[in-house]
Amino acid sequence: MTGYSYIYGPVLSRRLRRSLGVDLVPFKTCTYDCIYCQLGRTTNKTIERKEYIPIADILAELEKKLAVEPLPDYVTLAGSGEPTLNVQIGELIRDIKHLTPIPVAVLTNGSLLGIHEVQDALMEADLVIPSLDAGNEDIFQYVNRPHRSIDFEIMVNGIAEFRERFPRPVWLEVFLLGGVTAIEAEVKKIVALARRIRPERVQLNTVSRPPAEEFAYSVSANQMEVFANLFDRKAEVISEEVTDEVRALTLSAATDKDILALLSRRPCTAQGVSAGLGLHIGETTKRLQALIEEGTVSSLRKDGALFYGTKKAK
Repeated sequence: MTGYSYIYGPVLSRRLRRSLGVDLVPFKTCTYDCIYCQLGRTTNKTIERKEYIPIADILAELEKKLAVEPLPDYVTLAGSGEPTLNVQIGELIRDIKHLTPIPVAVLTNGSLLGIHEVQDALMEADLVIPSLDAGNEDIFQYVNRPHRSIDFEIMVNGIAEFRERFPRPVWLEVFLLGGVTAIEAEVKKIVALARRIRPERVQLNTVSRPPAEEFAYSVSANQMEVFANLFDRKAEVISEEVTDEVRALTLSAATDKDILALLSRRPCTAQGVSAGLGLHIGETTKRLQALIEEGTVSSLRKDGALFYGTKKAK
């Protein structure tokens, strides 16, 4: 079977439809150690920018993937850590644009957007989605557990400055947690900061997969809608649901390595694996069970749903 080290998916999402994910840094190399992260605790918390993964290797895999798969709607630089830590991200974006007309999205926690070199590197992207999960320094430290050198106010100013420079859409993702930021007073603080940043869209998210910490609690759908109305232009509430139109585009020849690549980045239900990789649900269930029996996949029940993920090496 043919697998990929740096490319995964396509993954279905309501906002990016069929998104082909790209890793630019090793697993859990990040500037944050968010309590809600679906990938677990950060193992390399850093602000050092370098070529963690050679972009020539990434491009070789991407070219191979695009030659055999139905075209995704976005090539998304995100993956298993903070993509702007890779100092060659700008060159990679330019090379992807030469390789394919598919738009390039960058999902970033926003921590390094105050650095002008990072801003310059992202200028040829088609869409940038930074995160803002807190309204002040104390909550920022609790929720995101940033690298000690990252200051909350400087981070927010960096996102706002990038938004002023970037010529294409910026969507702001806000992750709300029960009992922490899912409180009207705390959401209003984030609303005030979003007003400074002025993104084209604000998108609200909450815990839907097993988080890094058990005390990272989800927020009900009804409450999320209440908070969405607090923003100047009603925020969008992100959900796991995708339309039948998007689901119909998921035909693929996924291998077990594709399943493992997907699960190593994000725990999924059998339905999520099936939709994301274009497999029939019956085939998905059988292959997941086989992977469990061989010891490469484990399962975890959360909020009544059964999620699958790869077993971490000891």
